[in-house]
Amino acid sequence: MTTVGIKKASYSWRVVDIVVAALIAIAGGVIFWAWDQGAALVSTPMNATYPPLTGLIAGGWMIPAVLGMLIIRKPGAALFCEAVAATGELMMGSQYGTTVLISGILQGLGAELVFAAFAYKKFNLPTALLAGAGAGLFCGLNDSFLPWGWNIAYEAGDKAAYIVFCAISGAVIAGAVSWLATRGLAKTGVLSSFASRKASSEPVFN
Repeated sequence: MTTVGIKKASYSWRVVDIVVAALIAIAGGVIFWAWDQGAALVSTPMNATYPPLTGLIAGGWMIPAVLGMLIIRKPGAALFCEAVAATGELMMGSQYGTTVLISGILQGLGAELVFAAFAYKKFNLPTALLAGAGAGLFCGLNDSFLPWGWNIAYEAGDKAAYIVFCAISGAVIAGAVSWLATRGLAKTGVLSSFASRKASSEPVFN
C-alpha cells in the first residue's frame, strides 16, 4: 500500500511542474515559429532534389515533447508540452494554419507512447531517441495519410521514405538534442526541483 501510494504521488503534477512545462511549451512555440521560417528556405532545394527529403527537417517541431518529458518526467508531459507549443506557434501566425494543433497533438502522443511503454521510468539516450522517432513517425503518418496532409499525393514509396526521414529527424534533432540539453541544464542546478536533477550523471544506456 505504501509503495503504491508513493508511486502515485510521484506521478501527480505539482505547480512547479505545470509552470516549467508551460515555459518549455512557450519556448517551443517560438522555436516552432522560427523553424517554420528556416524550413521554408531549405525545403525548396530539398523538394527540387527529392521531395521526401523534407522529412529530415521535421525534428525541430518535436523538441518540446521530448525535452518536456525528460525534464518533468510525469505522465502527459510530452503531450502537454507539444500541444501547447503548437498552440503558441498558431498564435504567432503559422503558415500551416490550424493544422499545427493536430500535428502538435499527434507528435506529442507519439513521444508520450514511447515513454509510457517504459512505464515512465526510462529517460536515457536510447529512450529519448525512440521518443523522438515516435514523434517523427506520427508526424510522417499525419502528413502522408490524413486529409490535411501536405504530401498526401505522394506515391507509396515516397510516403514511406518521408516517414522514415521524419523518424530519423525526430530521433536526432528532438531526441538526441533534448537529451543533451537536459544533461546540460541539470549541471547548472536549475532542475533541482525535478527528478531530472541528476540527469547529468545518469547512465547513458541504462
